[in-house]
Amino acid sequence: MTDKQLLKPDPYLPQLQSNLRKVIFGKDQNLDMLIIALLAGGSVLIEDVPGVGKTTLAKALACSIDARFCRVQFTPDLLPADVLGASVYNPVTGEFTFRKGPIFCNILLADEINRASPRTQSALLEAMNESQATIEGIRYPLPKPFMVLATQNPIEFHGTYPLPEAQLDRFLLCLELGYPDIDVEINILQTHIHCQPLDELRPVLSTTQVQQLQHQVSNVHIDTSLMQYLLELVHRTRSDPRLELGVSPRGALMLSRAAQATAFLKGRNYVLPDDVQQLAGPVLAHRILLTSKSRYEGLTRQEVITDNMNHIKVPV
Repeated sequence: MTDKQLLKPDPYLPQLQSNLRKVIFGKDQNLDMLIIALLAGGSVLIEDVPGVGKTTLAKALACSIDARFCRVQFTPDLLPADVLGASVYNPVTGEFTFRKGPIFCNILLADEINRASPRTQSALLEAMNESQATIEGIRYPLPKPFMVLATQNPIEFHGTYPLPEAQLDRFLLCLELGYPDIDVEINILQTHIHCQPLDELRPVLSTTQVQQLQHQVSNVHIDTSLMQYLLELVHRTRSDPRLELGVSPRGALMLSRAAQATAFLKGRNYVLPDDVQQLAGPVLAHRILLTSKSRYEGLTRQEVITDNMNHIKVPV
């Protein structure tokens, strides 16, 4: 194999894209981002208004890769044990038996995650970062692949707990689905007249094949010049006067992984600057924190990332 070459077309990824498009209409770019997160082994935060297909998207992905799917509705009274599991006393044997919680699955939908208390939110930190859960001093490995798809409503603030920076930093990507165009919405209405597309979805991949694809992604070449380009962008955010908090080293690592997954999805075994630029916003924007002055001026996190990227020389 040469250092840089096009890969043989992977038959599974186009099938996965096609499968998801049977359920989610007019959001091809977001679907590709979701597949990139799956290939990179990361989790996704979907921040949008109710009813745009966040839950349907999570179910469609789980069905498409024949994965074990669990959904947890996060509420203020939800406890960490409700997510992780707990030891249950058996009066017959007189012993405690550990009963696994919903986190022991391949794809966990954390619905309205910002409605739960910070204590419950933190139950996901170790799982998202290390694919394991420590319960009562015992470490339990999670099934592979493991992915958290979390949703939150950006409009409703009553009774919610904003995700802390440590939690946000665990998410590989932050996406917004948005409302569909009127032509797309007509197609949605027509499709749902006689059936539910999600009910007719069939797996096109297995979890074992997903792990094999993730291994191939890790072998995608990223040149040293691109690493420097990526890190220069990250370092600029740490000294930007418009920001209170810049991108962490974890953010740089996740951007590198996402760029590798993007190149793989496009059929290359090497990363291009375009891959880094395409993923910079979705990977980095939710990791930075604007100053109060920047927020008052109406500046967005995406604009800060784009502006910093425009001031960096692109490697040739």
